[in-house]
Amino acid sequence: MNISSLRGALLTAFACILVGASFTANSVLGDYPYAGGQALRYGLAALLLVLLLARDERSRPAAVLRTVTRRQWGRLALLAAIGMVGFNLAVLGAERSAEPAVPGVFVGCAPIFVAVLAPLMDRRRPTRTVLCAAALVAAGAFVVQGWGRTDLAGILCSVGALAGEVGFAVIAVPVLRPLGPKLLSATVCGLAAAESACLGLVLDGSEVLRTPTGAEAIALLWQAAVVTVIGFVCWYMGMQRIGAERATLFSGLIPVSAALTAPLVDAGSYGVAQVGGSLLVGLGVALGSGVLSRSAATGRTDPVPGAPSAAGVENDASHPRRIVVHRHMTAAGKPDQPGVGDGVLGPDSLPAQQYPVPAAPGDGHRQPRDVVGERDASPGGERPVESGRLA
Repeated sequence: MNISSLRGALLTAFACILVGASFTANSVLGDYPYAGGQALRYGLAALLLVLLLARDERSRPAAVLRTVTRRQWGRLALLAAIGMVGFNLAVLGAERSAEPAVPGVFVGCAPIFVAVLAPLMDRRRPTRTVLCAAALVAAGAFVVQGWGRTDLAGILCSVGALAGEVGFAVIAVPVLRPLGPKLLSATVCGLAAAESACLGLVLDGSEVLRTPTGAEAIALLWQAAVVTVIGFVCWYMGMQRIGAERATLFSGLIPVSAALTAPLVDAGSYGVAQVGGSLLVGLGVALGSGVLSRSAATGRTDPVPGAPSAAGVENDASHPRRIVVHRHMTAAGKPDQPGVGDGVLGPDSLPAQQYPVPAAPGDGHRQPRDVVGERDASPGGERPVESGRLA
């Protein structure tokens, strides 16, 4: 696992731990109007994220949003409706007729669905290792939470919660790259606030909002500033680095975090079953993230599921932020043309700029396979190859 993948794993794990701890805050908001509370939460989070973007001179959010197509706006609205507003509404509906463990068990199965859907959307085959890891995570989540009393309505709402959790990861994949984690989080929070307010007006009318108590105000502030702003940004930053399949594996940490924090407010206990389930979740996460693989021991890493790739291009462990193009290798399909999944590079359209050089410049890492070229370099500026390197 390289540095970028490790950072992605840590960011995703931290986000899921925050979400799990937020379940304790949800118990304080049981009597507050649901839709109004969600509108306050996401509205405040959107405002904080806009202020955060304004401090970053490189973000240029207004210019980026002007390039968003109608289809992408529809996807963003769907992400807010299913992955945020719909998810919370489904959990609330499930807990009215079922014990909290029931929707938790269904949501714990999300890694299995994402491990199948995300590759299919990218026209890839699901990875066997990630599927096995997802099964371990789901089993661990079940052991941590157990199974409780429920009825048909509770099961249906729990299925809706599962769909919301899956949608929160899968629907965001095509819009994560053009918007980035911060702008994506700010946009969907603004949309979720508007959708929650409209839903509240339909369901609760004039009672959609009321002045919160001291405990409710603290809980709303925690959910907006910590769980939503920090959690969402960390989640999408991590997903950008390790892919949706591996990122969703860490959602198994949500019930673990909830079980760990429940005793703080006398809302549960952490016993032998929770310890065993936590170990299963940890094993699944370690297996799916590549910690237990042979490549992790050698310092090399497999390509991130869902990341663009091309023949002749790989991630060098010594250059976690760079792409090294190897000599005498063409993309799959036909010479100088991209194959399936290799569209990120495009066809070779620079024949005029190609000319022979005496030797490739050294990069100081003494890797005989790597050739680093400099675009628009003036002729005659070549340096000798380092000792032991290929000419």
